[in-house]
Amino acid sequence: MYKVLMIEDDAMIGDMVSMYLGEEGFTVMRKENGQDGAEAIYKFAPDIILLDLMLPDMDGLELCRRVRQTSGVPIMIVSMKNKVVERVNALGAGADDYMCKPFSMHEMSARVHALIRRSNTYQKKSDFPAVQSIALMEAQPKAAVTKKDGDKSIMLNLHTRSMLVRGQIVETTYSEFEIMKCFVNNPGRVFSREDLLQTVRGFDSYVTDRAIDVHIANLRKKIEDNPKEPQRIRTVWGVGYKYM
Repeated sequence: MYKVLMIEDDAMIGDMVSMYLGEEGFTVMRKENGQDGAEAIYKFAPDIILLDLMLPDMDGLELCRRVRQTSGVPIMIVSMKNKVVERVNALGAGADDYMCKPFSMHEMSARVHALIRRSNTYQKKSDFPAVQSIALMEAQPKAAVTKKDGDKSIMLNLHTRSMLVRGQIVETTYSEFEIMKCFVNNPGRVFSREDLLQTVRGFDSYVTDRAIDVHIANLRKKIEDNPKEPQRIRTVWGVGYKYM
């Protein structure tokens, strides 16, 4: 049984979503402000967070950033704000999907199912098989995909959906991890934005060319020595990106 944490101060919407998802077998907890929601994340350990942007005590984007610093749990923004720039900002803050109010309960449920289906709970560093050598990880291709580059080695573990960069666990969103998986499996190959869109697009998920650029910028911050002069994820002007 999957657990959904809804951080939403609108009682009517909260009750409707809780009832609908409850009937589909989810365990739903709703919190009405950001502070209570932040505390519930670690006590309730949800499989997905539905987050409103306009909370009474804090900006939902700020809460999204705070959560993403320590957790890879899927986050779906549910908000009245419907401008493209607001959706892009949410994706840049670490959200995995975005729905505008009012919305179809059926579509919302489908997106929740899709995000949970495609995303595993991120594990703590102690759960990452770091004690195993890279050679051993390579001998288990179904468990992990690796990329070696001296002190700059990058390792992706498919079971825990964890990324190890220079010996340190780095949290990623679902979309960031999927993009890195493409890059690591195909070094030197040029991926167009459309290629990457097809990689990260979920069931009716809102993904745009601009969102891909945001994900690439976030990945560069996480793996590059100097994100302003990237050496690992390079731009191929007029085409897309390639991983070196």
